[in-house]
Amino acid sequence: MKYHFKREAFKLLKITKRLHKSRKDIIKNLNFKNILLKFVLILYAIIQVYPLIWLILFSFKTNSEIFGDNVIGLPKKLMWQNYKDAFFNGNIGLYFTNSLLVSSITIIVSGILAAMVSYAVMRMKWKCSKIVLNIFLLGLMLPNHAALLPLFIIFKNFKILSSYLALILPYIGYSLPMAILILTGFLHTIPADLEEAAFIDGCSVYKVFLLIVMPLLRNAMVTISIFTFLLAWNEFVFAFTFISKNQFKTITAGVLSMVGKYITNWGAIGAGMVIATLPTILVYIFMSSQVQKSLLAGSIKA
Repeated sequence: MKYHFKREAFKLLKITKRLHKSRKDIIKNLNFKNILLKFVLILYAIIQVYPLIWLILFSFKTNSEIFGDNVIGLPKKLMWQNYKDAFFNGNIGLYFTNSLLVSSITIIVSGILAAMVSYAVMRMKWKCSKIVLNIFLLGLMLPNHAALLPLFIIFKNFKILSSYLALILPYIGYSLPMAILILTGFLHTIPADLEEAAFIDGCSVYKVFLLIVMPLLRNAMVTISIFTFLLAWNEFVFAFTFISKNQFKTITAGVLSMVGKYITNWGAIGAGMVIATLPTILVYIFMSSQVQKSLLAGSIKA
């Protein structure tokens, strides 16, 4: 009896030691994984942030520093004159205003069109609704600049090259597929009972769309507005190809026009690039959490 008890106690002690050892191994592995993950994330953050820091330092340097032995280091003197030159000699203020105008109109028009299309294909029952939706979503698969030459010829024939319209029209076209994709996902989260009750009460389709559906799509509209803004603000190839007059250039193409034929103030160009980057940074700082929440809510509930 005693021998049996001792044997069982010995087995229990052995099992306890094994469990304790395995627990230590698990904790050790978890700590190693956490440290490795943090290291990778910190390294990734440095890789992403360093070009921005370098650009800011670049904008405060003289040409002699940029092309000398101080390409990476801190500027010897903060050249605020570069920002003055960018605004007054480089017309950055005008280019910034043009970008703001083009982006704002693109956001408004594409948002309205995307909401109308999404509601029509998701809520209204008609024969080719799915086909129309697939045609719009096909735009996600096409490279943006595949239509560069056809659009150039069309705009030239309609005499709208070097105008705001030459940028607004393609920006609207290329922002619609993503906007429709997001809005159709959000429409799945809205119960159709709300609209049916409104129809029973005598509301027309337009009233239901404007007074019931649109307020419920507010978060989704904010999300697609951010995506559309980033597309219109950062786009370069269309702006460079379709616009030749300085008075209509956006900031991405306008910065390039600051390159002189014989002498170029590269510090002023860096200042212009910092000014061009600032709105997107502000959008990320203040609106990134909104985008993440909206996309997550739409994807889960859909």
